[in-house]
Amino acid sequence: IDGIREPVSGSLLYKNNIISGAIIPTSTAIACYMGCEWELSFRPGMHPWIAVAYSAHIAAATAVFLIYPFGQGSISDDVAGVFGNSLFSAMHGSLVTSSLIKETTENESANEGYRFSQEEETYNIVVAHGYFGRLIFQYASFNNSRSLHFFLADWHVVVDSQGRVIKTWADIINRANLGMEVMHEYNAYNFPLDLAAIEAPSTNG
Repeated sequence: IDGIREPVSGSLLYKNNIISGAIIPTSTAIACYMGCEWELSFRPGMHPWIAVAYSAHIAAATAVFLIYPFGQGSISDDVAGVFGNSLFSAMHGSLVTSSLIKETTENESANEGYRFSQEEETYNIVVAHGYFGRLIFQYASFNNSRSLHFFLADWHVVVDSQGRVIKTWADIINRANLGMEVMHEYNAYNFPLDLAAIEAPSTNG
């Protein structure tokens, strides 16, 4: 790596193959995977943006293995939250698409049977998560759609029982930016004031 001051720019601009050899092929692979997902959702007549729902694990891997290492200060803070939420979202998406209530004939797209913001259910959550409960264990499933979606939305951005805010992804990005600022210092021990002023996270309980 190009010294301690500019490891990222040094690797990308001055042909250091340690980082560029990992980032460039990985980025290409992610783009090819997303293109394949778009094609698989478009050809059966589904909405093309449905592929985004199945990119959760790719987005999580990109954040953890490509973006977090740039900061070097928060690589382990939110790994469990990112991967956990992407796992839940991917499982929920696969269960939903497997239990859609068909409203059209074989010659029509499944999307033609649904209207935006309709009151009727588009999939059978009892069947989907009943199967999931038998697949894993009984209490791993949700029988209530609202509680399930609240859980998915609240998993990685929550306030604990004492009212203390648990760090969000915005805080992680901010710490990554501060980490890159540190790495641009001439000497490693010259920390910027905004990073030195940050309160150390509590390790109690």
